[in-house]
Order: sequence, then structure tokens, then C-alpha cells
Amino acid sequence: MENMSLKCPVTIKAKVTETLKQRLAAEIQENIKKVDMELQQLEFHAKRALADQAKQDMQGLTAIRQQIDAERQKRLEFKNHMMEKLKETAQLELGAEIAQGTLERTVSVGIGDDLHKILGEEILIEDGIVIAFRR
Repeated sequence: MENMSLKCPVTIKAKVTETLKQRLAAEIQENIKKVDMELQQLEFHAKRALADQAKQDMQGLTAIRQQIDAERQKRLEFKNHMMEKLKETAQLELGAEIAQGTLERTVSVGIGDDLHKILGEEILIEDGIVIAFRR
């Protein structure tokens, strides 16, 4: 066998522009709105569930409260995380490069090829446009 096909990760990096910062901030704000709506729905359903449980059995009330509190806490932690990401996004320096994810590509590797170069490939984008391939 003289060569082999491999799937290799390719890192996608984005050059920070004002447009990217605005897009990232908008996505984060949308996530914050969603979690706020989830918290409102949780409160609405919690009141109903607690009232129904109180009518049926007082012993189960504590378990339901704990479950509701745990769900509320998860959403509040996510919201706080999103608020931190929003602050970090605002502080990104224009021209800096940030990781945006990874893709896979299939490469043919032959005897004598430098595997480190193949595995370290990146694509740099600016406002969604590919501007460079890097090894």
C-alpha cells in the first residue's frame, strides 16, 4: 500500500471584525432572551405543579420544589455564562483571530508525507469569506 485516505480535522478561525462582533452579540442576546422565556414558563408551570401537589399530597411538595429549584438554577447558570460571553465578545480586538469550530476533510497520505503538517491545517475567514489556508 503506497497511500491511504484519512479524515483530518481542519480548524476554522475567524478574523474579528465589527460585523462578526455584532453577529456574535446578537446570537448571545437571542440565547439570553430564550432562557428568560424558559424561566418565565418554568415559574408559571411551577406554581401550577406546586398547587396541584399541595391538593394531593404535602409530602411530595418538597421533592417538586427541589426539582424546580434545580431547573431554575441550571437556567440561571446558563444565563450568567451567556452574560460573560457577551462581555468577552465586546472586548474582542479587531483583527484578532478566534476559533469558530472544526470541519473534516479527506486527505490522501503517502509514505514520506509529514503528518504534522496535514493535521495542523486551518482555514481563516473574514465575515464568512475564506481569506487564507494555513498549514
